[in-house]
Amino acid sequence: MPRNCWTVAGNCGTFTGVDLEGSWQLVQWRRIAPDGTVSYPLGTDAEGLLVYTADGRMSVVMTGADRTAITGGDPLGGPVEERAAAYSSCLAYTGTYERQGDVVVHRVGGSLYPNWSDTVQPRTIVQRDGQLVLLTPDQPGSPVNELAWQRAGTA
Repeated sequence: MPRNCWTVAGNCGTFTGVDLEGSWQLVQWRRIAPDGTVSYPLGTDAEGLLVYTADGRMSVVMTGADRTAITGGDPLGGPVEERAAAYSSCLAYTGTYERQGDVVVHRVGGSLYPNWSDTVQPRTIVQRDGQLVLLTPDQPGSPVNELAWQRAGTA
């Protein structure tokens, strides 16, 4: 069991029997520092959608709630400061996925964060209270990101 699984004693386990295919709504994104400090990168009320398709494609988008609009009507325009704030309150990527036991491997094709384009992003899969929880790799000195999802339309 990953050391940082967010849980009330005893309700965190593997997710091997659950089909990932379909749409998942973000419940919460927590970042857990090596010292145990918890932060919420997009706020406690972040929104998101994760989609796994039957043909092995995936996409995810997460945003902070109540984002400030960018001046003007051009989605690629506006003042640089406003665009930077918008970029800092959103994370999105798309690609393919493959299930490998208790890990889902995302092969990123394109990403809002360009450093992730053409990379492999493994996520450990755990179950918590019926939710799909994805964890970034546990690496010494680095935070673990914990993303909790529920089936879309079940809230």
